[in-house]
Amino acid sequence: MTSSPVRGRPRHATAHIRVRVAHALVGVVAGAGWLAIPVLAAQEPATASPPAHATPAASGAASAPRDDESSAVDLILPVAVLGTAGVLAAYGWVRRSRRSPGVTSAAPAVAAPAETDRQARAALVRADDRVRTCEEELPFAAALIDERTLTPFRRAIHTARTELSAAFSLWQRYEEGEPHDPVDRRQILAGVVGRCAEAERVLDARAADLDRPLGPALDIAERAFRGLAARASDGRATAAGLRARYGPSAGARAAGCVEEAMDRLVFATSRINDARRAADSGEDERGTWQLRSAEGAVAQAGILLAGLDRTARRLREAAALVPAALTGAEAVLAAAAPAPPGADGTLAAVREELTAGPYDPLAALRRITRALVRLPGARTGVLDTAADLVARAATGEAEDFVAVHRGAVAADARSLLAAAVRTLAAPHPVEAAALARRALESAERDVRTRGVPASEAEDSAGALRRGEPDHDPPVSDGGPETHDHSRPRPD
Repeated sequence: MTSSPVRGRPRHATAHIRVRVAHALVGVVAGAGWLAIPVLAAQEPATASPPAHATPAASGAASAPRDDESSAVDLILPVAVLGTAGVLAAYGWVRRSRRSPGVTSAAPAVAAPAETDRQARAALVRADDRVRTCEEELPFAAALIDERTLTPFRRAIHTARTELSAAFSLWQRYEEGEPHDPVDRRQILAGVVGRCAEAERVLDARAADLDRPLGPALDIAERAFRGLAARASDGRATAAGLRARYGPSAGARAAGCVEEAMDRLVFATSRINDARRAADSGEDERGTWQLRSAEGAVAQAGILLAGLDRTARRLREAAALVPAALTGAEAVLAAAAPAPPGADGTLAAVREELTAGPYDPLAALRRITRALVRLPGARTGVLDTAADLVARAATGEAEDFVAVHRGAVAADARSLLAAAVRTLAAPHPVEAAALARRALESAERDVRTRGVPASEAEDSAGALRRGEPDHDPPVSDGGPETHDHSRPRPD
């Protein structure tokens, strides 16, 4: 059914039409009255005749002023009507001009929601990269700089991390649709950007604390490189042992960490050599650039190998915990009324895996704790210990992946990871583990989407793998505001 055009017209439009009709009627009445004045004057009888003794000349002289006075009176009403009509016309024109879409408001322009959203995402990624870069650089600086000098910088990193955590918390509220009011949502985004800017400002203020001589700094980087190279060789044997003991899934994760660590160490070798040649030729600025690239690669190789050792330890803990967790879960399920759908089947499948051969004990614990998450007894005793172990393992794996691939990881994965950390501290381990898995999956999608372009030179590819933006200088001492602060001091 077609809607009536009158029904669809706004109420205030009807009011405007009535005002215009009233104005038109007033104009018509005033115009008609003006036109009737001469007719009425012509029909008016003479009220007095001139005296008999008055001469014609005198009579003409006396009537002249009356004629002029009558003409002036006759002009008053038409002039008033014309003035009123002009005022009404001007008033209508002004109102139409104000309603015209072509008139520009004097209020300041407000950024579109999509642009504000993009700015907030970029601020989160940039601030997170700054904090992570400073955390990577700190151990190298600690080998040359006394702790008294480094203490303010450590506090600055802690403060920046706190501001960044608050920014991610605001962003999570925004992503969940809170608040609903558009103005409040814009204020949330402004708060995200402001918190991120404050994190970078705090780091920039202490940037000069990490200044180091180029020669000794190169020696420290080479020493760290040699230690990690030896650990990487041992890591191959560790990955093979995990595969044999815990199955192909656990072994594949471990082997992937070792291979990525080796790639970063190869990259670090070339950068250390380039930095050494630059230092020998007196090109300290270029040498510092290459040194920071090497330090970033070495630091991320260390993260991968430390993650491998941590995974091996947690797999051992999980394997020892699975039988007790399974028994406790079966007891909780037997007392539950009603039992969660599918819980019986999950526990039966896990018990079958225990006798079938190598299996991933962390994955088994994750399935057990998720099957019983809504039952009251799931947060007591061995089940609570199992849930905490699973959450810490999942959060650590996601943290390591984001740290070493951050050049390709967007804001969503980082936000999920920050939410997992907050939820684990609550503590809500089962929910934290689920958030950490989502963060890892999101980060892996980002890496698959962006990847490393095949046409890029080794420099750009290595920078992307290490988490630095392509074609940009290696971020040092807190961000782009402090590149000059990373200049080396004389040896």
